[in-house]
Amino acid sequence: MPTEATTTPRTIIDKIWQAHFVGRRMDGRELLFIDRHVLHELHAPHAFKKLKASGRKVRRPDLTFSALDHTPASSPGRDDRTNPEGKAFIDAVREGSLENGIRVFDLDDPEHGISHVVAPELGMVLPGATHAVPDSHACTVGGLGALAFGCGTTELEHVLACQVIALNKPKRMRIRLTGKLGAHASAKDVALRILSQIGTSGGRGHAIEFSGEVASSLSIEGRLTLCNLTIEMGSRSGLVAPDDKTFDWLHGRPWGPQGAMWDRALSYWRTLPSDADAVFDRDIEVDCDGLLPHITWGTDPGQVVTIDGRVPDPSAMPAEQRGPVERAIAYMGLAPGVALEGLPVHRVFIGSCTNARLPDLQEAADIVRGRKVADGVSALVSAGSGKVKRDAEAIGLDRVFKDAGFVWGESACSMCAGANGDGGKAGERILSTTNRNFENRQGRGARTHLVGPALAAAAAVTGSITDVRKLSGGK
Repeated sequence: MPTEATTTPRTIIDKIWQAHFVGRRMDGRELLFIDRHVLHELHAPHAFKKLKASGRKVRRPDLTFSALDHTPASSPGRDDRTNPEGKAFIDAVREGSLENGIRVFDLDDPEHGISHVVAPELGMVLPGATHAVPDSHACTVGGLGALAFGCGTTELEHVLACQVIALNKPKRMRIRLTGKLGAHASAKDVALRILSQIGTSGGRGHAIEFSGEVASSLSIEGRLTLCNLTIEMGSRSGLVAPDDKTFDWLHGRPWGPQGAMWDRALSYWRTLPSDADAVFDRDIEVDCDGLLPHITWGTDPGQVVTIDGRVPDPSAMPAEQRGPVERAIAYMGLAPGVALEGLPVHRVFIGSCTNARLPDLQEAADIVRGRKVADGVSALVSAGSGKVKRDAEAIGLDRVFKDAGFVWGESACSMCAGANGDGGKAGERILSTTNRNFENRQGRGARTHLVGPALAAAAAVTGSITDVRKLSGGK
C-alpha cells in the first residue's frame, strides 16, 4: 500500500515513490521497485563477485544493463587495450554480465556510450520511472521526469539480487527558476547559479523538483544537464516534471512504448506533475533573469561566479568560512580579488554526462567554427554516446572541431572521471564542461574550472578565460 493517503495533494516525487513502494523494513527504510538498472565496469565486478559467493543470481536481467564508460580510452580508434589499467575492469563486467544474461553496451556496440546519455536517448528510462546506477550522476535522467538514484556497491548488490532499493524517503524540495536567460547562458549556468545560492549541501536530505519558466524553457538535453548537477547540490535525486516537450522528445525512441502502449503511457505521464496545492518541505526561488555565463573559481561546484566576477576575499568572510576558501584559492593558484577573465588556459575538455549531447556540441562548434585552438592549449571533445558522435559527424561538427585543432575523441567518461588515462598535469588550468572540480579530480595538481560548452570553446580558441559574448557580439 502507498506510504501516504493518495487523496492528499502530492508532488511528483510522492507520486513516483508511492507507485513503486514495495514495503517498509524494520529499520524504517522503504523498499522501492527499480524499473531499470544500469551497471558500469568500476563497481559492477565487485557486486557480481559478492552475488556469486552467496550463490545468488541477478533477479531481473531483463531490466539490467551494463555500460563500459569509465575506463575505456577516448582516443580516436581506441579499443579495450588502449587504456591498460581499465582492461581488467572491462573483462570482469563482460564476464559477470554474460554469466547473468545481461545486455552489455560494449565498445563495438552502435549504442555504446556513457550510461546517463544512452539510457535517455534509447527510451530506456521514461517519465515516472525509477532508475538506479552505481554512479552518483544517475540523477541526470530526472530531466525526463524519472526518479533516479546513484547507489554504492552494497546497494548495487541488493538491487541486483532483489530489484528493489532500500531508502529513507527524502524530503521534498522545489527550486523555482524564474526569468529569462541572458546571451550564451545555458542549463549549465542555471545549475551553477543554483549552486552559488544554496551551496553543495543545500539539497541534503531532499529530492528536488526544478520548476518555473526557466525549467520549462530548457530543451530536454538542457534539463538532463540541470538534473545532472543535482548531486552536487547535496541531493541524490532531482527531476523536471514531464510535459509535451518531453513526450515529443521521447516519441519513437527504440526502447520506448509503441502503438497502443504509447497512448496508455502518455495518459499516465500526464498525471505526474505536482498537484497545484502540493506542499514541499522546502521551496526556494532562484532568479535567472538576464543570467550571465558562470564559471567556478574554487574546488567545489558551489565556489562559482559570473564570467565577469572575481575571486572572493576570505578576510571579508566570517572566520569559520575562511579556511576552505583560503585553501581553494591556494590550490587554484589564485589570489583574492583576481578577475578570472584573462587567466591563461592550458587544457579544454568538452564532454561527460553533463555536457556531451548534440546541442552541447553544436553550441561549442558555433564558437569554434572558423577559428583555431590557441597555441599551447590542448583541446578534446568526447561525445556522450556513439549515437551523439554519429549525429554530430552527419552534420559536420567533427570537421569543425578537427579543423580548429581539437582532438575528436571516442565516447567515454574521459577526463571527467579521470579513470581512462585522460587528465591534466600539475599546475595546468583546465576549462571543463564536467560536473566536479575537486582537488586532483582531473589530474594531480590540475586546476579545473567548470563551465558550459560556449565558455569552454571560447577559452580553447583564445587561450584564456574569455567572456564568450565578446566573440559573438553578445548574440
